[in-house]
Amino acid sequence: MTESSFRAATLADVDAIIPLVESAYRGDASRKGWTTEADFLDGQRIDRQLLIELIQRDDARVVLLERDAELLACCELQDQGGIAYFGMFSVRPEGQGSGIGNRMLVEAERIATEEWQCREMRMTVIDIRNELIAWYERRGYQRTGEYKPFPYGDERFGIPRRDDLRFEVLRKPLNTAAQ
Repeated sequence: MTESSFRAATLADVDAIIPLVESAYRGDASRKGWTTEADFLDGQRIDRQLLIELIQRDDARVVLLERDAELLACCELQDQGGIAYFGMFSVRPEGQGSGIGNRMLVEAERIATEEWQCREMRMTVIDIRNELIAWYERRGYQRTGEYKPFPYGDERFGIPRRDDLRFEVLRKPLNTAAQ
């Protein structure tokens, strides 16, 4: 077995990224992992056009983790002027719990710190995802108590099965002093 490696996504990767993201969060396939949102969201998790625009942005990067040309995980990073936004974090359901997600998060933090000199990483997580929030907290992320509304009515982000969804902002200071 060959070593896995990270790289930035290109437009040629769009057709591989979409099913990875969908498999991690939506439908029956997502139930094989622990990151499923299938109990409270239907529809798509990622919009094709939004993904294309994200890949083309100068202030963003979609990071891929591959092994033997197989896409194992991905995430998005956005440089928001000293703060990195982390999102679209997806690991194949059969690979969840194997350390792949932790490797992806560490690489995202490395990019934010070393390449972009960001002082903080932020993300939004649906606040009823207690197990997922606890996973981030074990990795140094803190709940901020800041909430953002779920985009009800915008099916590009899914079709809610409940009316109490919202995002909580999590944050982690990044060590840029050693840079």
